[in-house]
Amino acid sequence: MSSCPSKAAINNPNVSDEAKERSRQAIEELGDQPETQQTRQGYQEDKDETRVNAGYKATIKNPNVSEEAKEHACEILEDKGAI
Repeated sequence: MSSCPSKAAINNPNVSDEAKERSRQAIEELGDQPETQQTRQGYQEDKDETRVNAGYKATIKNPNVSEEAKEHACEILEDKGAI
């Protein structure tokens, strides 16, 4: 169950007060669950890793970057199995 639809329901003027209250309770319950926090943390780490790899790939293609920096970026990506 995602909290996104619940947040949308809270702000929707066409949703009853009862439904808004249920949505608030669902959001509260989800926020207290440790596995939800772990899932968010794992997603954030994956997203950060993707951005880091994208930065190294950009370094390799950037004509304004030294050959030494390009080689270093390539080595890191190869070590990670990203290229």
